[in-house]
Amino acid sequence: MNRRLQERRAQHTRYKQDVARRGKPFYPYAMFHDTVMSLVVVCVIVALACIWKLTTPHEDPSSSGWLGKLYDEKADAGTTNFVPRPDWYFYFLFYLLRIFKWPNTVVLGTVIVPTIALVLLLALPFVDVGKERRPLRRPVAMIAAILTIITMAVLTYKGATAEESLASENLAAVPAWAAKQGFADNPQAVRGARVFAQAGCMTCHTYLNAGSSNLGAPDLSNIGKSSNRGVDGFAEYVADPSKFGNNVMPKFGGPTGLGDANLHALGVFLQSSGTCKPKTDTCPAAGG
Repeated sequence: MNRRLQERRAQHTRYKQDVARRGKPFYPYAMFHDTVMSLVVVCVIVALACIWKLTTPHEDPSSSGWLGKLYDEKADAGTTNFVPRPDWYFYFLFYLLRIFKWPNTVVLGTVIVPTIALVLLLALPFVDVGKERRPLRRPVAMIAAILTIITMAVLTYKGATAEESLASENLAAVPAWAAKQGFADNPQAVRGARVFAQAGCMTCHTYLNAGSSNLGAPDLSNIGKSSNRGVDGFAEYVADPSKFGNNVMPKFGGPTGLGDANLHALGVFLQSSGTCKPKTDTCPAAGG
């Protein structure tokens, strides 16, 4: 029989003997205590949530109850200023996505690297079975731990101090789009390109190799030439795609949408994409 297996069985036998003489086993006693405390914590959280909800006046949810307001303002689905960010303990993954960008390497940052780290963490108790616990006697384990801590700390710091992620990068690409697509001299098209970069369009659409392709959304680099809806037609489509049979794309019109001016500029930008020629004045006029 394997010597290591014999040692582990002997240790387990001694543990059982010690428990029988001096104490109680972890299961079920310690687990029962942990379960009870977990239930108490959950009940406290539920009670606080009920108090927060029930003490807020229903006629005015923006006023304060015992534990504060339910919310200040209704969410604006058409905002172009807010860029969501994760909680601080996910900043390291947030920054990994800035290293492994769309479209070819994002799977490394979202799946492969975190999975490898998790597998190594789960395998650690089965790999490191030595009895030695003094740090100076375990150089490999200590170096690995220190490097892991430093890496996590650096990625977390970089994620916390990074500029507003992909939206700012897409916004910075607008001048290059305008030059390549030939609408640099059309202020309305440039404004529409900025709206396109900030409004979340590029979470599903791609444009000149930027953005990400999701939910079957097409590339819009030449949409003006391939679709040719016209400025007003594009603005109307973006305002309410469901009128045209598209029930996947969200509506950007209405009281909480982008606004008529932004929708019109977006229409000019889309009609200009693929129909302009660099260094010419062949772009669509602002009128449609």
